[in-house]
Amino acid sequence: MRRCGTRSWDRTEKLQSAVADANRSWFPRFARQLVTCALLPIAFGCVTKGTYDEVAGERDRLAVARRDLENRVEKLTAANQSLTAERIALIDESEDLRISTERNEREVASLTRVKSRLTESLESSEALLAARSAEIEKMRSSYDGLVSDLEDEVAAGQIHIERLRSGLTLNLSEEILFPSGSATLNSGGTAVLTKVSRRLVELPHTIAVEGHTDDVPVARRYASNWELAAARASSVVRLMIELGVEPTRLKAVSRAEFAPVASNETAEGRAKNRRIEIQLDAPINVPDETSGAENPPPEADSTTPETGSTTPEAGSSASEVGSSASEVGSTAPESGSNTPTSTDAEGAPAS
Repeated sequence: MRRCGTRSWDRTEKLQSAVADANRSWFPRFARQLVTCALLPIAFGCVTKGTYDEVAGERDRLAVARRDLENRVEKLTAANQSLTAERIALIDESEDLRISTERNEREVASLTRVKSRLTESLESSEALLAARSAEIEKMRSSYDGLVSDLEDEVAAGQIHIERLRSGLTLNLSEEILFPSGSATLNSGGTAVLTKVSRRLVELPHTIAVEGHTDDVPVARRYASNWELAAARASSVVRLMIELGVEPTRLKAVSRAEFAPVASNETAEGRAKNRRIEIQLDAPINVPDETSGAENPPPEADSTTPETGSTTPEAGSSASEVGSSASEVGSTAPESGSNTPTSTDAEGAPAS
């Protein structure tokens, strides 16, 4: 019995000792855990109530600010795109303006050159107009003088004087210049041509002396009416030269019967066709109207109406002096001993 009691006591002591050791190692850990569990609710309870609301409010404010910034970025992006488009449009417009400016500068330069040419042309035209006005005035004076000098012949219808745009035309009938069928001037013709030459010496015009006949074939001395008309024109030219008209202004032209002013069917018509025409062309010392003037000077007033005749102009290809018979001096005037007396200029009986 006693042994049993001893062993039980020993086991009790060992158990108490083991519990004591366990208590010594477990209690500190449990205490620390208990303190931690007690402090955690206190700590978490302070963050939730204070800082959380502040952080949440800051978060909300930052979210609003972020949305505002995003909106501003969108607006600024749109504005930048619009400004970029405007910038491109302005660059294009600037380039168009540069091209337009260069084109305008070229046009201005061209117009300046045109203006300069027009100014020169205007000055030339004014000078030409002044010269033409002086020429017309001189022509009017000569015309009036010729009409006055030849008043009797004009009144008798033996001479017809026309003042044309380019000068004067004198139509002298055969009967006052030549004997019938002759190219030698008679005294009356010499007197008339002396009056005419005195006026023509003062003018600058070139002078064409045209010989005309009717269509009746010539007899005796001349081979055809070409030669007779040329000889008569040459006789007139030579007399004018003797009276002081410059030879370089003169030319003799034969038109024969190919420029009639009346019908050759009647004696009266043939008499009108047998004539000498003295034509004053454009002056040799005044520029022609078409040489640079854009608007020709006005036509001189005529004191006698222009006739509706078909009088040809001097220098016709069919009548220009191209043969030796029609040049000045190509056919010498006849002597008075060889002059026919019973025929007209073409060999037909005188009317």
